[in-house]
Amino acid sequence: MSILTDFSNGLASAVEKGGAGTVLVDARRRYPASGIAYAADLVLTADHVVTREEDLSVSNADGKAASVSLAGRDPGSDLALLRLGEKILTPTKVADAAPKVGQLVIALGRPGNAGVQASWGIISAIGGPARTGRGGLLDEYIQTETTSYPGFSGGPLIDTEGEVLGLNTSGLAHGMALTIPVKFAWRIADALAKHGTVKRGYLGVRTQQVDVPDAARGALKRDQQHGLLILWLEEKGPAEKSGLLVGDIIVAVGGQAVGDPDDLFAALNSDTVGRSIAVEVLRGGRPETVSVTVGERK
Repeated sequence: MSILTDFSNGLASAVEKGGAGTVLVDARRRYPASGIAYAADLVLTADHVVTREEDLSVSNADGKAASVSLAGRDPGSDLALLRLGEKILTPTKVADAAPKVGQLVIALGRPGNAGVQASWGIISAIGGPARTGRGGLLDEYIQTETTSYPGFSGGPLIDTEGEVLGLNTSGLAHGMALTIPVKFAWRIADALAKHGTVKRGYLGVRTQQVDVPDAARGALKRDQQHGLLILWLEEKGPAEKSGLLVGDIIVAVGGQAVGDPDDLFAALNSDTVGRSIAVEVLRGGRPETVSVTVGERK
C-alpha cells in the first residue's frame, strides 16, 4: 500500500470518526446548518444559524431526527446550545493537544441529508484576544485554509485523529470563517447548559489607554508599558462604590495585567461576576489595590 493511500485512508477514518458527532441543525428558514454533539442530548452550534426558537430539529449521523429546544445562547461568542428530548447523539471527543499553526485539519459539516461533508487544509494562524462583530471578545481564534461551504457554520474543526479542535462559524467577522477553539467553546457551552446565558462583568468606568511612567514601572516591579486611565465613573456603579477614583490608572485586575480595553474586557469574565476582586491602580504614581465587587453587564 502506498504512502498516499495510507494518508487518504487516514483522512477518511478521521472524517468518519468526527462525523459521528456532527449533526444537522434545522433552525432557520433557508438551508440547514451544522452542529456538534456536546452531550448525548445537547448540541452546540453557531448562534447566527438559530433564527427561530420553535419547530427546531436536529438529525444525527444515522439520519434520526429529534425535536429540540433552545437551552441557551450567547450572541457575543456566536454560540447556541440546543437540548434534545431524547439521548440519540454520540458525543464528540475533544483533542487533548493544543492546535498549532501548520497543523493539518479538517472542517466538517452536515448541511443536508446526504451525509457529512469535509474540507481539509492547515491552520494558518492562531490569534486573539479579539473583539467580535457581535459585541463579544474571543480569548483566542483559529484561522484555517479549509473551505467553509454553505451550512458548515456550527460544525467542528477536527484533527487527523477525528478529535474536535473547535467550532467553525462565519458569524463573527463579517462573513469570514473562523474557528472558536474548543477550550473556549466548551466553557461557554457549560455555562449555557447550567444558566442559559453567559454572564459578563463590568466595573462601571470609562477609560483611556495611557503610558505607565518609568518611575511607576519600577514601583510595579514589572515592565508594563500601558494602563487604563479612569475618565468617568458610573454613579453608584461597582467602581465608585469600591473607592476607585477618576484619575486612577488601572494596571491589573484579578492579578492579570491590564494594558488596553480588551485586557479589561477579558479579565471581567463570567467567573468574576458578583465576586470581590483586586483591582491594582496607580494613584499619584504609587501602586494601590482596591477590592471591587464586579457587576453584571446587562
